Amino acid sequence: MDLYLLRHGEAGKRLVAGSKDSERALTVTGTKEVEEIAGALAKLGIKLDLVATSPLARARQTAGMVAKKLKIKKDKLQEWDELKPEGSRAKLYDRLARFKPEASVMVVGHEPYLSSMVSELVFDGQKGRIVLKKAGLVRVGILSFNPRPKGELRWLLTPRHMKRMEA
Repeated sequence: MDLYLLRHGEAGKRLVAGSKDSERALTVTGTKEVEEIAGALAKLGIKLDLVATSPLARARQTAGMVAKKLKIKKDKLQEWDELKPEGSRAKLYDRLARFKPEASVMVVGHEPYLSSMVSELVFDGQKGRIVLKKAGLVRVGILSFNPRPKGELRWLLTPRHMKRMEA
């Protein structure tokens, strides 16, 4: 399986106490950046079987823009609670393990969840760590989910790399 992990774009400042962080939306800059990244993905010819997103507003917006640019059907854009910042990676891996080995899936979420996931998949949680910038993208080739999730890093693209592809 090709697993793409995309961090949401730049979002507004953390809101005042008592307001919901889940409702923080992308900034104008974040929206523009995600649009450029979606264009770069289209130029790369990325084909996805599914885009799964955290239900938080900024991730949903990011996933929606990518899905639109890549012409992903609405039923192939899904919200998964497992991708919330406090979501269960074990449950996420169980869901992903149901896909065919040749599937191509993108998950859109948050930090430090996604970087920890890459570390767990690629470095077995040992000695290696990747920090995913806002709107950064990682491609991991999944080798197995059982007995434990294991993959190999195929590439890591920062927003700057993807903007240059779009230009």
